[in-house]
Amino acid sequence: MIDDEILEKYQMTVGIECHVQLSTTTKLFSGADNDARDKSPNSVVSPIDYALPGMLPVLNYKAIELAIRAGKALNSEIARVSRFDRKHYFYPDLPKGYQTTQMYQPIILAGSINIPLEDGGSIDVRINHAHLEEDAGKLTHHGDHSLVDLNRAGTPLIEIVSEPDIHSAAEAKAYATELYRLMTYAGVTNGDLYHGNMRFDVNISAALIGAGKLGIRSEVKNLNSFRSVERAADFEFRRQVALLEAGEMVVQETRGWDEASQTTTSQRSKEDAQDYRYMPDADIPPIVLSDDEIGKIQNSMPALPPFYRQQWQGFGLDVTVVNALLLSQSIAQLLQRVYEKSDNNTARRVGLWLSIISGDQGDVDGNLGDTNIKVTDNQFIGLSKMVEGGELNSTAAKEVLLEMLTSDKDPHVIAVEKNLIQVSDESAIALIVDEVISDPICAKAVADFKDGNEKVIGFLVGQVMKKSQGKANPELAQKLIRERIK
Repeated sequence: MIDDEILEKYQMTVGIECHVQLSTTTKLFSGADNDARDKSPNSVVSPIDYALPGMLPVLNYKAIELAIRAGKALNSEIARVSRFDRKHYFYPDLPKGYQTTQMYQPIILAGSINIPLEDGGSIDVRINHAHLEEDAGKLTHHGDHSLVDLNRAGTPLIEIVSEPDIHSAAEAKAYATELYRLMTYAGVTNGDLYHGNMRFDVNISAALIGAGKLGIRSEVKNLNSFRSVERAADFEFRRQVALLEAGEMVVQETRGWDEASQTTTSQRSKEDAQDYRYMPDADIPPIVLSDDEIGKIQNSMPALPPFYRQQWQGFGLDVTVVNALLLSQSIAQLLQRVYEKSDNNTARRVGLWLSIISGDQGDVDGNLGDTNIKVTDNQFIGLSKMVEGGELNSTAAKEVLLEMLTSDKDPHVIAVEKNLIQVSDESAIALIVDEVISDPICAKAVADFKDGNEKVIGFLVGQVMKKSQGKANPELAQKLIRERIK
């Protein structure tokens, strides 16, 4: 569409609104089931969700608790008094003709979160606010008609609104990913991206660097994967720059993301607040919270990703490894227990193993859920000690680990059963080394090593490992080869 040299003249600015489905048992204002996954259409709906005449809402207090937890994760202040408003618009999946939300007095006030980037850096993104609201239903379009499913109507959400502090597609993806970690670790949401537990509306604008003001923005709606956030931001930025370079205006509008074509398409002109005719909801009393109530809820929260990053700084793990570990809360908790019972070296080794497990079971869009690992922290520590003590090489340790994932056996028992215990008896390995050095096949390698060619040492160690059926300690074998030849 447009080359990178022209793109460098412009700055991308992104603000993201994230809808987070709260992990309550029932809906925000009714007793209907809040989990509509795999349910028949219109099967988990109450008269309140249908908006039948005379039906009055009853606020679900669990949603308030989860909003308070979310506020803690966002480093935000919690409003002592918040209220609900009616946001009017008319669409078949909104039976009341308005959405119950918080326009003027949201429950979560301004905050800020630090976003780690893949290059090892980080950015701070300010949170404008986050508010409680109910979800609408779902429309499925079929040619000349549409079907309405109200299972999702009334589902409790918090909408997290960021400031426009994001300036690249990679930063947008990193922000969405970290928000996912924070909300799932805090227990605010189940985090099932496939079923829309978190959806991102990405506002993008382009302006010449140094212009002193933001460009006209477009909003790409309902993205439910981190990759889509990144790719939609990149495409939309390029599209807007192409318009500006051609002397055309960017239209403020809502756009959709087409995953198949990897493009955005126009949907409708962007509404402003006055178009919704907001008004206070007289049927729902204000939410009044005390300091003690807020403190009690927030003090019961588990550790969040920033805590683990700070604790693991001494492990020397790459940022991509840390991010893989943090995709699963149970894996992060497991590694933390290992660290608290051992040392940095053991934790680093176990962390690398766990990152492989995490990478095998998850995907880049975070649909990992809670990884169920049967291996205990003590078993991981035991396996690490076997490697550190020379009983297992790294390849054998991975083989033992794979067996540990499907059984409750001790790592030493598995290693013995699989005949993987490494030979570290110097006299036994010395005999094999002497045999290798005197083997005609190795004569040239021995001569090359004597002439200063260090690379051939790998070949000679490989011959020792082959003759020992992989049981020789390779470090000890290399030491003895050097001593024998020199």
